[in-house]
Amino acid sequence: MGSTGTVLRELRGAQKSAKGVSLYSRYVNRPAGRVLAAGAYRAGLTPNQVTLTSALFTYGALASVALVEPSWTLAALVYAALAVGFAFDSADGQLARLTGRGGPDGEWLDHVVDCGKLVLVHTAVLISFYRFGELPSDAWLLLPLGFQLAAVVTFCAGLLREQLGKAAASARGPSWAEPATPAQPVSRVRAVVLLPADYGVFCLVFLLLGAPGAFRAGYAALAVVHTLFLAAFLTKWFRELKALRAG
Repeated sequence: MGSTGTVLRELRGAQKSAKGVSLYSRYVNRPAGRVLAAGAYRAGLTPNQVTLTSALFTYGALASVALVEPSWTLAALVYAALAVGFAFDSADGQLARLTGRGGPDGEWLDHVVDCGKLVLVHTAVLISFYRFGELPSDAWLLLPLGFQLAAVVTFCAGLLREQLGKAAASARGPSWAEPATPAQPVSRVRAVVLLPADYGVFCLVFLLLGAPGAFRAGYAALAVVHTLFLAAFLTKWFRELKALRAG
């Protein structure tokens, strides 16, 4: 087992492409995940154990949102746990690539945890609104449901786009691939534009839990942005899949 420095260097060489990744994931979450992956490697943990550690931090934080009255202390603790959980979510894949111990079971577990997270985060906000919110109107209770719909549809549609693209390539044989596009440098503008859609940036809104009005406003603004991103993503993915059929 190499030194931590050696492991970190190997992990840097095993990173996924930065294409389509926001600045937060590229410069904050992935580096943090790399450090956690190195620690997990030194501790002898498996990628699946790292995934479950991510779930422990994330689900524990979201349970606190639903069950504990909002305060600035809760805000800090929830955000810290969500940020750590998200970093572990990056660490499991990095560890799997480093050790070659990834597989369908690990990918399945990772997606199950992610899907549960997307459902639970907005359910927790809904429960918090209902129990502690002193809302201007009961209509605010519909907001987490709409946000949850946008988040889950984005997640599922993105997975389907990826899997259907792979299925199309497999059906047409090993010599066929999706239409190639010229290699382009990673777009910094795109990385900035994608920031509001990044889960790590979304987690920042929980720092406002101590001020319920500010939290509602920030949460509502993100809901609008994510809905707009959903419309853009669905249009893009539909056109790509239609192009595969035509090709």
